[in-house]
Amino acid sequence: MTSLPPGIIILAGALVLPLLPRRAQAIGALLLPVLGLTQLLFLTEGVFPGIELAGLSLLPVRVDRLSLVFGYIFHIAAFIAALYALHVRDTTQHVAAMLYVGSAVGAVFAGDLITLFIYWEITALASAFLIFASRTEQAYRAGIRYLVVQVGSGVLLLAGILIHYQDSGSLSFVQLIGPDGNLGEAGVGVWLIFTAFGIKCAFPFLHNWLQDAYPQATVTGAVFLSAFTTKLAVYALARGFPGTEVLIGIGVVMTLFPIFFAVIENDLRKVLCYSLNNQLGFMVVGIGIGTELALNGAVAHAFVHILYKALLFMSMGAVLYRTGTIRASDLGGLYRSMPWTAAFCIVGAMSISAFPLFSGFVAKSLTMSAVVEGYYVLTFVGLLIASAGVMEHSGIKIPYFAFFGHDSGIRCKEAPLHMCLAMGAAAVLCIAIGWFPTPLYAILPYPVAYQPYADFGHSVTQLQLLLFAALAFAVLMRTGLYPLEQASINLDTDWLYRRFAPRGIRKIVAVSRRMGQVALQAGSGIGRTLMRLVLHHYGPEGTLARAWPTGSMVLWVAVLLAASLVLYYL
Repeated sequence: MTSLPPGIIILAGALVLPLLPRRAQAIGALLLPVLGLTQLLFLTEGVFPGIELAGLSLLPVRVDRLSLVFGYIFHIAAFIAALYALHVRDTTQHVAAMLYVGSAVGAVFAGDLITLFIYWEITALASAFLIFASRTEQAYRAGIRYLVVQVGSGVLLLAGILIHYQDSGSLSFVQLIGPDGNLGEAGVGVWLIFTAFGIKCAFPFLHNWLQDAYPQATVTGAVFLSAFTTKLAVYALARGFPGTEVLIGIGVVMTLFPIFFAVIENDLRKVLCYSLNNQLGFMVVGIGIGTELALNGAVAHAFVHILYKALLFMSMGAVLYRTGTIRASDLGGLYRSMPWTAAFCIVGAMSISAFPLFSGFVAKSLTMSAVVEGYYVLTFVGLLIASAGVMEHSGIKIPYFAFFGHDSGIRCKEAPLHMCLAMGAAAVLCIAIGWFPTPLYAILPYPVAYQPYADFGHSVTQLQLLLFAALAFAVLMRTGLYPLEQASINLDTDWLYRRFAPRGIRKIVAVSRRMGQVALQAGSGIGRTLMRLVLHHYGPEGTLARAWPTGSMVLWVAVLLAASLVLYYL
């Protein structure tokens, strides 16, 4: 089994699932991550034998500490998500989810760019069906837009790979820029690859596909989506662009801009999408700094983020599953009906807020320490503001408006047992990592000497920051200054291209049509002129017809034939 490339077991199993009875498909999807993780535990660092394909030297599998840590968490997340989806009787969802997981695992172990591209596109295609599976008009439209963006990212990636190969002669998936981290000196191919990674990582102005598509996915599909697509992009950036300074600024912006949108958003799953942008920003900052401590922080943050973000999506999914709504304006008081779900949600909220003794704290502390060591003052200030913001919109808003706040009068059943078990597993891991971070630190790419609780001042500062955010929320609620939770449509930056792009396309089409008409008219005029010339010279009444009567033509033809015969026999 260890001779098989990672991810192949899950991919092959996904193709077998449709052959099973529907009740057995969920069990099969639950077992596949277990088999995949078992294989992973026996892998040793190194490279699998390469292959020659169409004159290209490919390295489909490379195992190192960076790929292993993402491989571990991808399998753990897949198992938890499959357990959460145990009630699903939809072949499309199970097959799409496992193809999605298997291709994501394969991508993080890809040793060359072509293999990465193949898995990259499979993740795009498979994940789209988790959105289509909602089988609503909104989901269909969001899924199409999501697919266009993700496939577009793949097209840019392929174009970048080809240009990069032409420039460098190498397809190895290694650091793609120099050690100075200057992206400005890179070639066009590297820029295209960077852009492709940025789209999948939801860089600012390239992020709207996330908020558009994820809330339209199925209850269980959103859990899978939260774990893999953007984290695969984080891995790709950590592999190809560590120490790229422009990522620091991009990451800070990513942490800050979602705060406003998350505060005013009524759809709680969309709030989680904005907080996903915020958390990705911390990871991008760590990759941009590029030191061993910073990269460890980015990878550790990705690891724990998958767990607590999945936990939050599962808790909101359970609310949607039982109540039929996920709007904050329609919810409240659900702690009476769903106490376990409320408790698990609070654990996720404490983790994402980086409270001490929760997983987010021990991961985010690595990045913040790297920022301090590098004397990135403005970056540090920006990340502090972002930390307070995430406490407000994910640490407080999500559990408050869903489970507490006003009593909506909704009385429903607790989430099904398997959902509670999945949420419980994620919650236990969030707490365990917060209390005992050493096992997580042991699998990070570089040796870790950092002790998160040794710096008492850092813990106190974080607590003060979080308590200040909680106080600000309380004051705003008491004074009525906090934005009202009401049904509304909030316009993000995608409003610009959704509004103006159709107009631009219509203008281009109209101009093209007019130019075509002008060209057709010009062509018709030229054609008529040529026809008149032809008729003038060769027509029945043309010049040549008048100069060469039929009788003369017959005479000259006879003369030419006679001359030909004479020349032939001479």
